Formats: sequence, C-alpha cells, structure tokens
Amino acid sequence: MKQERIVAGLDVHKDSVYLCIMRYDEAIIFEKTYGTLTTELRQMRDDMLAHGVSECAMESTAVYWMPVWNELCDHMQLRLANPMFIKQLPGRKSDTKDAQWIAECQLKNLIRKSFVPEPIVQDMRKLNRRIFDLNEDLTYNKNKLDAAMQRCGFRLSNYVSSTGGKSYQAVARAIADGVTDAEILLRKVHGRTINKHGKATILGAVTGNFSATDIQVIKQYLAMMDLLNGQIEECQKSLTDLCEEHFPSQFKRLQTIPGVKERAATAIIAETGADMSAFEKSSNLVGWCGLKPRNDISNRKMKSRKITHGNKYLRQILIEIAWCASRTRNCFFSNFSYVQVTQKHKSKMKIQVAIARKVLVAVWHMLSKGEDFIDIYLKRLEIRARIEAEIQQMESSMGI
Repeated sequence: MKQERIVAGLDVHKDSVYLCIMRYDEAIIFEKTYGTLTTELRQMRDDMLAHGVSECAMESTAVYWMPVWNELCDHMQLRLANPMFIKQLPGRKSDTKDAQWIAECQLKNLIRKSFVPEPIVQDMRKLNRRIFDLNEDLTYNKNKLDAAMQRCGFRLSNYVSSTGGKSYQAVARAIADGVTDAEILLRKVHGRTINKHGKATILGAVTGNFSATDIQVIKQYLAMMDLLNGQIEECQKSLTDLCEEHFPSQFKRLQTIPGVKERAATAIIAETGADMSAFEKSSNLVGWCGLKPRNDISNRKMKSRKITHGNKYLRQILIEIAWCASRTRNCFFSNFSYVQVTQKHKSKMKIQVAIARKVLVAVWHMLSKGEDFIDIYLKRLEIRARIEAEIQQMESSMGI
C-alpha cells in the first residue's frame, strides 16, 4: 500500500454529506458532517485539500452526488461507486458508518468505479433525457385530449392508428376552432380510413356533443401539445449541434446502421459519450445498458432469463432502433427477425431485445475501431452472387 496515501469517503444525502478522511494505515484523521449548499460543499473541499486528500469515493445517490462531484473533480481523483456493489462488500456497512466504510473500501481498492462522462457529454445527456421527459408529457396530454373527446361521444380514436396522426389532429383542431358539424369533420379524415371502415361508421365516430367548455379544454390540450413539440424540436436541435461540433465523425458513422437516424445517433452519443475506452469489451457495454440476459440457474433449473438493469434511456432508444431495423428491407436485422419469427417461432419482443443487443455490439466495434457499419447479410449476398456469376461464366466457357 502506498505510504502517506490519504483517501476520503463521502456518504451523500439530500440535505447532508458525511465526510471521513482516512490515512494509509486505516487511521481516521478527520470526520465531519456538511450541508449541501454550494458554499458548504466548497468548505468541505477546502478541508479535504487541507488534510492532503488525493482520492475520494462516493456512492451514486440519485442526483445528489452531482454537485459534490462538480466541486471536487478538478482537485482530486474521484471514484463513483454503485450503491448495490458497496452493499455487497462484506463489512460493517450501516447508516452511521457509511462514510468510514466507503473510505476503507477505497483505501483497499475494493471499489469498482462507475462511468462518469465528460462535462460536454453530461450536457448532452441533460438534453437527451429532457427529450424523453417531454415525450412522456406529450403522450400524457394526447391521452387526456382523447379522453376529453371521448366524453363528448367522439370515437375517431377507435379507427385510427394513433391520436397523434394527421387525421385525428386535423379533426381535433377543427373542433378547437368551433367546427362541430360531422360532415365538415369527415372531410378532414384520410380517405384510406374512410374506405377501410366505411363512410357511415367514420361519420358516426366524428359526431359528438361539444359544449363551449369542452371546446375550451380541447383547445388547451392542443396548445400544450404544441408547446411540448416546440420544446422537443429545440432540445433536439441543440443536441444535434453539439454532436456535429464535438463528435462529427461518430455522428455520421452511427447513421450508417439500419434504423439509426439523427435522433437515435444523438441519443447514443449522449448516453455513451462515443468513447468506448470505458468499456473493455462489447459485453461490458451491453451489461451497462441492461441488455444482457440474467444467468439465474439453481439446481440445474433456469429460474430467469430477464435482462438486467442498466441505462434505461439508451436501452429504450435501442429498442426503437430494433423495431425500425427489423422493418428495413435487405439488411441483416430484418433477415434475422424473419428467421427468428418464421423458423424458430420466437416472440417479437424477445427478438427486438436481441436485435437491440446486436446493434449495441455493432456500435461498440464501430466507435472502437473507427469503422462504418458493414452489413454481413448484404456482404454474403454479394459473395454468393459473385460465386454464381463465376460458375456461370465457367460453364459457358466449357460449353455446358
């Protein structure tokens, strides 16, 4: 153990931070409880530097660790630990001894650090996760809008694929403008929907009893949806600009994957930082994302193969990519999905999870090696076509 090594353990809470400074011989040389105001965190930093602290470890407690990290990151070596991993270590982990235990674990190099991205990537994460939150709010308001319309006897949502579609939105905005005549509303519905379900059915679906209050509520929901859509576009533009400025090659490279466009590429970069050095192997990245199946076996019986916990934002965007890739013609992922459904009779959701994992493995190799996506399915087709052409040429030359 390095002589004169001094480490600190921090137990971070919402309203307080417990500090324990430990010497190389496990002797506690300083303990104190601080508040979480910025001035108090800076005082804690100064006290740590005054005692010669060169290393510090803390648990990733919700978002409360972030201000502490930001105050200390430029002054000492930091290590962020998964609370679940700390609890699994044998020792006297308790509410009163947390800071001491974390410092002792750091002193003995028992803590496996968590991935903390660079400040610019953290800003990109904020934008990316804000988009996820805004989309959740948008879905909520869409559902509330449809509920308000349903109360008036309006049933168009029973016959369209989405309440966010053009037909439904056109009719809803016409009602918000005071147009309630069913014949006029029918003209705003797409002809394909009318042909599929019949004119009389759709006419009955857009017929309702709308009071002035109902129209006012509908107008407010539509205004809220417009506001949310505007904020989503604003966040996405800022996120795209940051990607093009700091990660231009990675941003273009990721879009060579089937199913990956601007939104998905920016989300992947924001969550991973486009730096694969933090993940030794592709399996490490897959496990960090939460796409690795559990290996829960007891008495030679498989108890569970559910995927593990991980970065839910990255996992969600990868599942969306998987759905798009499985519908892209003449690519490896669509061929894989077809084989799994028709020949192996797997469930569609399990197939999408498997495709998401394959996409993430491809992302790791592409960003690690600086290569564009190579579709092995198309490559096999090219090799097969070339071999068949060579055979045909040989047969023609031999007069067969």
